[in-house]
Amino acid sequence: MPVINRIADFTPDMTAWRRHLHSQPELVFDCHKTAAFVVEKLRAFGITDIHEGIATSGVVAIIEGQGDGPTIGLRADMDALPMDEITGLDYASTITGAMHACGHDGHTTMLLGAARYLAETRNFKGRVALIFQPAEELIGGAEVMVREGVLEKFNISEIYALHNLPGLPVGHFQTTPGPIMAAVDTATITIQGRGGHGATPHETADPVVAAVSIVQAIQTILSRNHYAFDELVISVTQIHTGSADNVIPDTAWIQATVRSYDKNVQAMVMRRLEEICAGQGVSFGVEVSLDYEIGYPATINDPAKTAFACDVAREIAGDAAVNDAASAEMGAEDFAFFLERIPGSYLFIGNGDTAGLHHPKFDFDDETAAHGASFFARLVETAQPLG
Repeated sequence: MPVINRIADFTPDMTAWRRHLHSQPELVFDCHKTAAFVVEKLRAFGITDIHEGIATSGVVAIIEGQGDGPTIGLRADMDALPMDEITGLDYASTITGAMHACGHDGHTTMLLGAARYLAETRNFKGRVALIFQPAEELIGGAEVMVREGVLEKFNISEIYALHNLPGLPVGHFQTTPGPIMAAVDTATITIQGRGGHGATPHETADPVVAAVSIVQAIQTILSRNHYAFDELVISVTQIHTGSADNVIPDTAWIQATVRSYDKNVQAMVMRRLEEICAGQGVSFGVEVSLDYEIGYPATINDPAKTAFACDVAREIAGDAAVNDAASAEMGAEDFAFFLERIPGSYLFIGNGDTAGLHHPKFDFDDETAAHGASFFARLVETAQPLG
């Protein structure tokens, strides 16, 4: 079964919705205009059970099927990225410093398309919970929604999400059972030394030299402390210190991102960073403090739900267009907070030959929306058939 005919019929509407959202990006939890647009469309589809203001600007809408049954959750993220767009498109961002560079405008549109179809047909038992989430980028709006009780309040028993993927052909899907996206942590190291004149370094406790040595020591965690087959990435991404060529500063500051899947690996990295900071502090006569912030957990797909989701994707796309054993990614995704609580699956959907995610020339391919909306709709109808 290819794209659902009825969804294909209103593809021009989805294109208009998506391009409107693209031109009006909003950041983190401040997705109020986006949420208002979503609610306006949901009401126009005849959906009345709508809950607003969850996690500040999130929306959950319930569509009742025919007869008793469980509640299946479908999630789309709504927020944009803090960057300027350089696409030159007619519908490019009108907001300085904000851009839909990750395709969340398309994700929201796909879920709206599925909502319109499901509200018209209601060819399923139980209920579907449409989750429109703010703050996927940077902060973790999913964690806030979970903390505010959306899963319990709406009795959601399983949950699914799609994310577009540049480089994968439009109409194709890929995912994998088990770990698919990594946990992400941030390590911030502050070095307090004793500054002075660059001509008399013997009178100082130089934080610059200490910072360089700490960064080099961090590289040994991967090469000497972790098992080669356990996924781990540690990237030092920032070093800040100094103000002039003849001044040894008082302080230096280092920041790194840590990506892992296994909690034991995560604990090992935390321990080794603490040991490195303590040892380097003594070695260079400076004070070194570590602030280790645990961020998004790893995104772990339920094997059975993932197999089911891939079967549904094959109905839409055909066997050759579905990869159910894709490589895991070292990027992170706050959908993990939902999957920590209930089973479900996170899949990628092809966005064609476009600029990469988070690139200032990225744009969601509007042809993708019908495939994603059809997947969501058939997922519900297949999971909770009328019988």
